[in-house]
Amino acid sequence: RVQGAVSRRRLVGAAAAGGAAALLAGLAPATGTARQATPGASPVASPGASPVASPIAAVLPGGFTAVRDLTHVITPAFPVFPGYIQFERTELATIAADGFYANELRLAEHTGTHLDAPGHFAEGAPTAELLPIERFVAPLAVVDISERAASDDDAALTVDDLLAWEAEHGAIPAGALVAMFSGWETRLADPAVFLNADASGALHFPGIDPEAAAFLVEERDIVGVGVDTLSIDIGASTDYGTHVTVLGAEKYGVENLANLADVPPVGATIIVGGPKHEAGSGGPARVLALY
Repeated sequence: RVQGAVSRRRLVGAAAAGGAAALLAGLAPATGTARQATPGASPVASPGASPVASPIAAVLPGGFTAVRDLTHVITPAFPVFPGYIQFERTELATIAADGFYANELRLAEHTGTHLDAPGHFAEGAPTAELLPIERFVAPLAVVDISERAASDDDAALTVDDLLAWEAEHGAIPAGALVAMFSGWETRLADPAVFLNADASGALHFPGIDPEAAAFLVEERDIVGVGVDTLSIDIGASTDYGTHVTVLGAEKYGVENLANLADVPPVGATIIVGGPKHEAGSGGPARVLALY
């Protein structure tokens, strides 16, 4: 296992010995390329992305100096895949009237920054609550295709992109989550532009090419893939080949990631706060990057 890759045995042992704090204490940045923390709040790439105060190195474990929230805020306007309901929030109680504040939420599992479990596309595969917890803490590899995506709405992360990334940064770490950064979240101010449907209703946004997905699950050791768009497949896909390949291999996907521009291409550790409701095909996730 390469330097900085997280040993699953270490993670499980740490969790048993002392919970999340002990687990994180065994982590360390994968390389020396991670950026240093900058005082103040991080710039936000879109209205849905949350700022994170960064002078917190004193409380971070294992030599990390920064944390970034890779999670969008879910609002009633946040775009969802056609056919899904929009997020709804109904106020159930207020402090003024009831002495406490509470809401009722209505949403599809695949809303906002969310996880796709293997069972979303593979019959009999694990649903979200059954995924091993050690897979939710992993080295993060960020592959930048934003320059190509700026002029090609159907741009896809390819095997060549992955090999070029490895030529520059070294082998994809064992047990990694590989994330595509396309810069697409800058379109979130206008949900219709983020969805980018043509006259026939077909969507157009970047994703991961099925051949690249096959390369990652067959030739590399990954826990899953992530994207800053609505789907790990390109928007125009009709066979969802990347979903079938990744989830069929019992890996997971994370869609609608935020703030990947703020995270180094290598050297970060991702923490995916995966959903844990019964028989979940996926669900909203709080995702953090430490580096």
